[in-house]
Amino acid sequence: FFPPGFQVAPETKAVMKWLRSIPFVLSASLHGGELVVTYPYDYSRHPMEEKMFSPTPDEKMFKMLAKAYADAHPVISDRSELRCGGNFVKRGGIINGAEWYSFTGGMADFNYLHTNCFEVTVEVGCEKFPLEEELFTIWHENRDALLNYMEMVHRGIKGIVSDKFGNPIKNARISVRGIQHDVTTGN
Repeated sequence: FFPPGFQVAPETKAVMKWLRSIPFVLSASLHGGELVVTYPYDYSRHPMEEKMFSPTPDEKMFKMLAKAYADAHPVISDRSELRCGGNFVKRGGIINGAEWYSFTGGMADFNYLHTNCFEVTVEVGCEKFPLEEELFTIWHENRDALLNYMEMVHRGIKGIVSDKFGNPIKNARISVRGIQHDVTTGN
């Protein structure tokens, strides 16, 4: 997942271990510096290509998740191209991460490739480091969008995989025809 010679920080290793130990299915990473929702892959399939669309096998699901957030956000859903994040208006306030800019080692890509968790990245505002007095407004702009996104956890297939005696099957592989990305059952 990481390039040769890349040093993984202890806190990053701890988060990776944590994510593998708990069967999360949905997460969001909150960033500042723009106003858009991005989804995997963040790393281009061709490392020398910048701004290259790099979809996962679950492209439709990721677009639906990103749109659930963007459509419920009062500013991201604003159709004005003159506002903060206005350059993403024609895309509905969402973009494939690698198509925006490619980088390696992102959480959304890690979660998708190594856990059952689907993650989007939410750029919550154009200020990379907002002032304390701006945080209340940022929270209110994102609150309903976060709740709408969290409700998406109920989309898709869910249930218990069990043997003929009703005992749950740990680490059973679940495949969906037409999507080349399996998930496994939890403990």
